[in-house]
Amino acid sequence: MTKKVRVRFAPSPTGPLHIGGVRTALFNYLFAKKHGGDFVLRIEDTDQSRFVEGAEAYIVEALEWCGIPFDEGVGKDGGFGPYRQSERKHLYKQYADQLIEKGHAYYAFDTSEALDGHRKEHETKGKTFIYNWHNRLKLTNSLSLSAEEVQAKLAADEPYVIRYKSPQDEILHLKDIVRGDVEIDTNILDDKILYKSDGMPTYHLANIVDDHLMEITHVIRGEEWLPSLALHYLLYRSFEWEAPVFAHLPLILKPTGKGKLGKRDGAKFGFPVFPLEWNDPKTEETFDGFREDGYFEDALINFLAFLGWNPGTEQEIFSLNDLIEEFDLERINKAGARFDIDKMKWFNQQYMQLKSNESLAVAFQKEREELKDIDINYIEMVVAQMKERVSFVKELWDASHFFFVAPTEYNEKARKKSLKEGTEDILKKLIAIIESTDDYTVESLQTNIKGWITSNEIGFGKVMQPLRFALAGALSGPDLFTIMFMIGKQETIKRIEKVIEML
Repeated sequence: MTKKVRVRFAPSPTGPLHIGGVRTALFNYLFAKKHGGDFVLRIEDTDQSRFVEGAEAYIVEALEWCGIPFDEGVGKDGGFGPYRQSERKHLYKQYADQLIEKGHAYYAFDTSEALDGHRKEHETKGKTFIYNWHNRLKLTNSLSLSAEEVQAKLAADEPYVIRYKSPQDEILHLKDIVRGDVEIDTNILDDKILYKSDGMPTYHLANIVDDHLMEITHVIRGEEWLPSLALHYLLYRSFEWEAPVFAHLPLILKPTGKGKLGKRDGAKFGFPVFPLEWNDPKTEETFDGFREDGYFEDALINFLAFLGWNPGTEQEIFSLNDLIEEFDLERINKAGARFDIDKMKWFNQQYMQLKSNESLAVAFQKEREELKDIDINYIEMVVAQMKERVSFVKELWDASHFFFVAPTEYNEKARKKSLKEGTEDILKKLIAIIESTDDYTVESLQTNIKGWITSNEIGFGKVMQPLRFALAGALSGPDLFTIMFMIGKQETIKRIEKVIEML
């Protein structure tokens, strides 16, 4: 019987969730849902010195807003909790002790001053100090000391760490779904610290123990963890546990394509790198969020899915269900993915067209104080006319304000282009035609005005440009007859009369 797929997203609550973290969560979510599995959120908060108030709540809210909520985690117990590592610290010592008993780990009593001395000595010889097989018997640990000496130090509460005993002269053959076969010479590995005398495990031990106890089948994480793969594989082997399948995702690169996209790059390049706005309680800095900047969560998810993955077809617009159906770890690229904010805006524009007029009208009304008393059905009609012309709800007002209020400012270039000699007479005749149009519909207005222009052999530009200028204050926008119908006969005439006064 095959195991149920279980994946985890395990961020540290040291600040806001970076967009790279959202993508890692997304790929875990897609894989879990494709295979009918569980998506687990685990909070890795063993490093309490870096804990930031509000970060955990931010992570949960960000995943919920993005539409990729976890099945199991803090507040959603699935029988594998607790889901905060700080609440699991009583578990780890027994596993560190197991490794010592099996000869895969040892107590190290070296002081930080002694280790600094070794590092400096190596630097003077142009070498790098690595604590491993070639020098561990010369250092102060339970491999070089007698059993009595070790017991005496432990009994005296001397500070210690528990280090992993990396094997010597072995070539590890590791598999990674994205990277393929990876070979590691164990002679280059250092003896990593697994457990500290303050009772806290390091990331490496806690991570492996938690993944095992939570029955995680696939570890899908960022490329920055690739150097830890050998140690994690060795730990599974030492515990005699079945290792999960590993997949290390490519980096998300700066827009220039050089270097990893960092949290400061948002301000530098002028776009958010966090899903939601973040107010840093330590520095009191505020960082922009995609939500507050007007991006749609489904557009963001679609965009992020394409950072390092592709479906192998020309299709770019995928709903979350489409992504679940198409997602395949084998189609993730090794190379880093450049963050292109223009592409993100393109996705937002595409999703703008897919949204219902009703939902956009509600969002638009909330956005602008001027619309709070306007009939929502009218706002829907405006949205239907304008949504193809904008990428964000927040851009709707500038594009469509003339549907709600008469222009108070007029584009100077448009004025010069549209208001010529003879324009006053044309506009007065237009008013007469509009007044005499009893069946005030788009079709009637179009028939009557175009018929008049044609029968009098007037150039269309001579009529339509000043008319558009009068109604919208500029020379671009949606269909003129639709504007006239929507703002009504009286308002149309009033706006034309205002331009006649200007002339």
